Amino acid sequence: MPAPIRDPGELSAWLRLVETPGLGRSSLRRLLAAFGEPRAIFERGPADWSRIIGPQAAQALGRPPEQLEALLEQTRLWLKEDGRRSLLLLGDPDYPQALLETADPPLLMYLWGQRGLLRRPMLAIVGSRNATPQGLDHALTFARHFSEGGHCVVSGLALGVDAAAHEGALSAAGGTIAVLGTGLNEIYPRRNAALAMRIVEQGLLMSEYALDTPALAPHFPVRNRIIAGLAEGCLVVEAALQSGSLITARLAGEAGREVFAIPGSIHSPLSRGCHALIRQGAKLVESATDVLEELPRHSGLPTPTAEPSAPSESDALPSAPLSLAGASEHQRLLAAMSHEPVSLDALQARGGWPTELLQALLLDLELDGLVVRLPGGLLQRRHSA
Repeated sequence: MPAPIRDPGELSAWLRLVETPGLGRSSLRRLLAAFGEPRAIFERGPADWSRIIGPQAAQALGRPPEQLEALLEQTRLWLKEDGRRSLLLLGDPDYPQALLETADPPLLMYLWGQRGLLRRPMLAIVGSRNATPQGLDHALTFARHFSEGGHCVVSGLALGVDAAAHEGALSAAGGTIAVLGTGLNEIYPRRNAALAMRIVEQGLLMSEYALDTPALAPHFPVRNRIIAGLAEGCLVVEAALQSGSLITARLAGEAGREVFAIPGSIHSPLSRGCHALIRQGAKLVESATDVLEELPRHSGLPTPTAEPSAPSESDALPSAPLSLAGASEHQRLLAAMSHEPVSLDALQARGGWPTELLQALLLDLELDGLVVRLPGGLLQRRHSA
């Protein structure tokens, strides 16, 4: 297998290999298997290459990328500017074995942050970019307890569930890995730039895309195979039926990883992806412990502190009688609300509050962070309330 990069000539050969247009990763892996490190490949010629990858791909390999010298210089400067930056090559001692054993491991990855996290057991958390407040709570809580349980949390730095998962891991002073679909000098989305810099301090940013690579839609499904490949298991928090999160879950299942899903309301479009996964064999989970107990390495890791579980079916019922003696109107209203989305009319029917009073009570609870408004005029009690 190739050895770590030792000099600029070796870096140039690696960049030429992975950036040559028209060559797929499977062809590149066959070349490395046949000839060894990239410099040894380029010491050969088209005739030798053709025997391995065919004449058309060999012809493409014979033409260096137009921007190779500029990319080489940019990469060298980028690596030099910060000692936390490095490259991970197929065959490096730090290359995660789980990722190496997948069907399509990346050949070269750019790293920024704490490289030692690559040796930690990992769990992936993915979900909707437009997550509900309850979904964000779940992502943060599960990630925090995974981190306390000894796992590094892997996700994709997207808005919504991904960002909440990274935040949860960071809040527990645990490691988190963000796999990007852009170059590492092109943080996307920009709204998560500050989060990305915090991850550099305490976690790790990874990308197989060269510097300056912008956010292009086809890159993100390709990126998802890395998230799935790194982790022992993949938890889907919320997902629509057509979503990148389900792609990640499918790739995780194909790689032999455990797939977990949190159930939700039958009325929420963001629950349908999770429910579909459960029907297909994903494990329904209500707490972080449900996940950790399924993993083979759990027995050697610390036990996470007790955590609240995801809402169960019983949460669809009021949590206390509406006539509870001594309860304030705010407590009565919370008792009347389930963790399922509910309409204003339904609440009014349950408690008999006048409209003006009900609106005032709901506003107080919203300001306290105990209730959230959802699209379509629905309301939902936060799970922590």
